[in-house]
Amino acid sequence: MSQSPNSRTAHGRLLALAAVVGLAGCLGTASAADTAGIDFFEHAVRPLLADKCYSCHSATAKKIKGSLRLDTYAGMIGGGESGKPAVVPGKPESSQIITAVHRSTEDLAMPPKEADKLSNQEQADLEKWVAMGAPHPEANGAVAAPVVDRAALMAKGREFWSFKPVAEVAVPAAGAGWAEGDIDRFIAAGHQDKGLTPTPDADRRTLIRRATYDLTGLPPTPEESDAFVADQAPDAYARLVDRLLASPRYGEQWGRHWLDVARYADTAGDSADYPVPQAWRYRDWVIAAFNHDLPYDRFIRAQIAGDLLPAGDDEERRGNIAATGFIALAKRFSVAPEREKQLTIEDTIDTLGHAVLGLSMNCARCHDHKFDPIPTTDYYALYGIFDSTRYPFAGSEENHRPFDLVRVVSEEEEAKATGGKAAEIRAEQEHLQALWKERDGGKRARRKAAEKARLADHGDGKELTPEELAAQAEQAKKVADAQAAEDGKRRDDGAIKHEIEETQKRHQGLVDTLPDYLQAYAFAVGEMAQPHDVQVQKRGDLSKLGDQVRRGFPTVLGGQKLPEGAAGSGRVELAGWLTEASNPLTARVMVNRLWHWHFGRGLVATTNDFGTRGAAPVNPALLDWLARRFIAEGWSVKRLQREIMLSRTYRQGWSGDEHNRTVDPDNTLCWRFDRRRLSAEEIRDSMLTVSGRLDLSTAGPHPFPPLKDWGYSQHVQFFAVYPSSHRAVYVMQQRLRKHPFFELFDGADTSFSTGVRASSSTPLQSLFLMNDRFVFDQAQAIAERAPDGAAEQVASLYRTVLGRAASADEVQVASAYLARFQAEAGAAGMDAKAGVASLARALLASNEFMFLE
Repeated sequence: MSQSPNSRTAHGRLLALAAVVGLAGCLGTASAADTAGIDFFEHAVRPLLADKCYSCHSATAKKIKGSLRLDTYAGMIGGGESGKPAVVPGKPESSQIITAVHRSTEDLAMPPKEADKLSNQEQADLEKWVAMGAPHPEANGAVAAPVVDRAALMAKGREFWSFKPVAEVAVPAAGAGWAEGDIDRFIAAGHQDKGLTPTPDADRRTLIRRATYDLTGLPPTPEESDAFVADQAPDAYARLVDRLLASPRYGEQWGRHWLDVARYADTAGDSADYPVPQAWRYRDWVIAAFNHDLPYDRFIRAQIAGDLLPAGDDEERRGNIAATGFIALAKRFSVAPEREKQLTIEDTIDTLGHAVLGLSMNCARCHDHKFDPIPTTDYYALYGIFDSTRYPFAGSEENHRPFDLVRVVSEEEEAKATGGKAAEIRAEQEHLQALWKERDGGKRARRKAAEKARLADHGDGKELTPEELAAQAEQAKKVADAQAAEDGKRRDDGAIKHEIEETQKRHQGLVDTLPDYLQAYAFAVGEMAQPHDVQVQKRGDLSKLGDQVRRGFPTVLGGQKLPEGAAGSGRVELAGWLTEASNPLTARVMVNRLWHWHFGRGLVATTNDFGTRGAAPVNPALLDWLARRFIAEGWSVKRLQREIMLSRTYRQGWSGDEHNRTVDPDNTLCWRFDRRRLSAEEIRDSMLTVSGRLDLSTAGPHPFPPLKDWGYSQHVQFFAVYPSSHRAVYVMQQRLRKHPFFELFDGADTSFSTGVRASSSTPLQSLFLMNDRFVFDQAQAIAERAPDGAAEQVASLYRTVLGRAASADEVQVASAYLARFQAEAGAAGMDAKAGVASLARALLASNEFMFLE
């Protein structure tokens, strides 16, 4: 019988073998970019503090209650009159603010009024932030951000390097005798300035492994490695790079990189995390776009406004529609389509800003950006574009069926998929939306009246007298009554609720008997019937509206506005503006991403933040040269990658020397190639590859439960892990609960744009590699293919798993281990090849397998 994962037979032998042949080791944990935590604070924490706390605990309060300020980091950690810190970084249980919002004691319950208490999600976000270490833009030095007027901030911003036009730079005359291209000359200039010496080229077996993983995410076969080592032709490496760039596996690897940035997931992210069965269309479009080297400017335009762009044929039209999944897959926050839409739009703007412009824009939802020249009016100029965009609905606890999907098949195919009921289905969907709008409109009117009656300030911290409060409440009631009269005697909630329930039943009855219904559509966006500008939401509160803002683009980058009364949402204009050659950020951000994905660190280390809080470029001349080159070469990703990979800079070894380590310990000037651990996807796919079990076909849609079984809620959330032998990029990804494998090995956070992944080495990872069924199964498959005879088995395993021949010492030590293991296994009645599987598992867990040099 095969060895059980729970078996501990010969456990000590396995560890001893790992120690002798150097198969085990560890690497210091690398933290994720600091900006990720700060972005979470700006996205989830600061808005709720502004909404719930600042009226009493900030500089704008008429009287700061308890002498506690929560609008500065120093105030949070210093505490108020009590002497206890409101926030103890990393310790929610010791933080007064967490105790207060949980309302666990009568004498410490905040906000004071029960009606104003934080929602469960808000409490969870606040607790998560404290547990993360309370990342805050003022944390270094705990000094409050200076107050800068808007004009001064804008003037200063225009002088910041990333907002200036991409410079035309001369290639330095450096690197004689070493440099083989212009990239090398820029790098050599940096070496010369610091007295660094480039590391000699990597050996050919290391180089093919590095190039193959970088471009395809898979290991080279032993035969491919042997052939490359034996090929001494001058163009052998160039031919290798060209072959890898042309591989279908290339798009799967590089598509996965972009899906990180686009925060791709197969679920909606609402409290029930409803499935999105059509999300795969966007995923596959991204993969195909990279395989076909779709010019990056067209790649971006399709994701912003593909549904509105001209197409040469039906295939391109369907692809353009699917591409808008970039917007459509924004995280959902509510049980109804239009409710909390402002948060879905915030997620859209946040992702767009990070992914394309390298800017954190969500701070400006509640207030002018404290650090970057992005005022609140700029945020709502973009907001109007997406508020004029129709988002699809995935389904939710309140309404279990999706709608507002976009047809991507012919009318005949749609009729077949819907049993000829497409028009009837759409009619029921439109009726549902009208009912939701009627219900939510009534609730909003009553909320507004209650809010006006309740508020004890006008936004400037001024408290009202009881007489003023009563007068305001009476006025608010008159406004609400007038609004109700104008709307024509609004029906009561009970009647609306009953009609919604009846309409939902009819809608569900229509679609539940149609198994192919969802596959006729894409989860894509469209245009609202009446595009419109929006008003500023004061402090991000939808009930407190300020001046109306014309739709347009950030002021510091030109500030163009849509014409008054523009017919469309503005997405076409936005897509065009983002991809203008004169835009100083779009090309810079993407070439920096390419550099990061090849070298492990971008020329700007904060790949998602080119603002004033981000890192400065270590080689600004090279960054601008690459950006100009990228545009001049037709925005071709593959051409630029080819130039990067053919450089001597990329081909360097990873060891280096002591002088270089002393001068530049972090290798910011690229004097060697940085060793890295394989990504979660690469680890999984490599194990399946060497076991012979990887399915290289495309996967298509996931096997979600049929629509009739959808009834998920916040108490019974959707969760599934579907077994698959396809590449990891095709594995179903959720928002609220990560796939266990990808969570363990630092996969991307599907709720936020991920520019830089963490790369950790933890005891849990080691335990997984020793005990998990997936690893056991792959090791067993490798063992079953091994020949008889200890020496032959060792040779086979090293060649299969590590892609090289075992040394004489390795054969001797591993053969002795197999003999001892087999003796013990025989006594325990275990499979004859249990020892071979054990050795295979040790090799799969080795640093040589897990790391790329």
